[in-house]
Amino acid sequence: MSTAEPTLLIRHARAIATFDDDRREWRDASILIRGSLIEAVGPAADLPATADTVIDARGHLVVPGLVNTHHHMYQSLTRALPGVQDAELFGWLRGLYPVWAGLTPEMVHVSTQVAMAELLLSGCTTSSDHLYIYPSGPQGRVTLDDSIRAAQAIGMRFVATRGSMSVGASAGGLPPDSVVEREDAILADSQRLIETWHDPSHGAMVRIALAPCSPFSVSQDLMRETAALARSYGARFGAHGVRLHTHLAENDHDIAYSRERFGCTPAQYAQGLGWLGDDVWHAHCVKLDDEGLSLFAASRTGVAHCPCSNMRLASGIAPVRRMMDAGVPVGLGVDGSASNDAAHMVHEARQAMLLARVGRALQPPQVHEGRRFFGCDLGPAEMTARDALALATRGGAQVLGRDDDIGRIAPGWCADLALFRLDTLAMAGGAVHDPVAALLLCASPQADHVFVHGRQVVQDGQLTTVDLGPLVERHNRLALALAADCRAS
Repeated sequence: MSTAEPTLLIRHARAIATFDDDRREWRDASILIRGSLIEAVGPAADLPATADTVIDARGHLVVPGLVNTHHHMYQSLTRALPGVQDAELFGWLRGLYPVWAGLTPEMVHVSTQVAMAELLLSGCTTSSDHLYIYPSGPQGRVTLDDSIRAAQAIGMRFVATRGSMSVGASAGGLPPDSVVEREDAILADSQRLIETWHDPSHGAMVRIALAPCSPFSVSQDLMRETAALARSYGARFGAHGVRLHTHLAENDHDIAYSRERFGCTPAQYAQGLGWLGDDVWHAHCVKLDDEGLSLFAASRTGVAHCPCSNMRLASGIAPVRRMMDAGVPVGLGVDGSASNDAAHMVHEARQAMLLARVGRALQPPQVHEGRRFFGCDLGPAEMTARDALALATRGGAQVLGRDDDIGRIAPGWCADLALFRLDTLAMAGGAVHDPVAALLLCASPQADHVFVHGRQVVQDGQLTTVDLGPLVERHNRLALALAADCRAS
């Protein structure tokens, strides 16, 4: 019996944007995949014409699978909830904590699959998720395992972060006491999850990160002990060890809390607790000041930029171009489904591009050679379409510590790919001029085909791993039950 790995040929693509080190883009090109890895990419004439499976990619753009660096997937159950539609961060959280206190294991499993289905259909193949609330009830206690098993079933590459909250309102924190955990229990469960699920191997489908939620919901002791626990695995796992994640400098209230409670800025808070380094990434960083930006750049601390959520909650505009120019690793995150109300990675990249341009236009006038100018000529180039796609692919891979196996199309890298049709109404005109830029400059499309680790999980715009109809019906039933339970309590 032959033990040779199956081959897959994506043939005659209209365009391939590799996002490799040379940023090569090919026309009329093919990709040969053997098993779960890319074996070759280049002009179709230079690659084989046959394989075990052949995908006719004429009329398609192929990009690396997109990478989502920050999410709260359970929040898909509370999208567009009326009471918090127009709230800023702290008010939004206070309104939703009591609802999320009713989460069950089934709700977490189903909402994770709904969020992942939406991501996969947008061309996203790898996602992190930040689950930081673990209620207990008649159906049992919520665990991160519920999310991991959901990811395994739907076929998404997953960085599951063990979130936590330990400081309730009675101790000066933001969340109600009913949703916080004991710190010894948090650390014990964190260790259990690492030992059970963390895979340091090349192409791993599941890795664990540790993620105390925010400065206003955990103690400084928990931050220090969590970092020590994660880094204690360094000798065992090496470069693919357990990473650290949290929220930081999200809005003005967040800054004020850190100054009042700790007497420092959020970046100084992170530095004092050992939460800077190339094994750490922080979500948002909208209000990162000059000193903080320098600290992040010097330590290679990553940032998950969440443009839609930042706009939805009116948190502000993160200085993404300044971060990039300084050498801060930056990836994109859709953030929670209840603060974005969508999980479409192409749309998120488009919004990152547009918001950076608006942010430049809002800057004060500058002086150049004695003449004042407002930067309008520079604003549109603040973030190009290719810049934003780089954030959504190799930028996200770097932030998640995966820049040696995902985020680009190159031999030896994982076969995580998204194919988009270029012959649609939305792409008419744009694709004939620049098929790569058209992906973001034209209306945000759904993916036509998606491959994760060489496995096709989206075919002709349809998921192949779960039946969406029953999943959405079940999800909506649970969403109504969750809201009803909160009103009744």
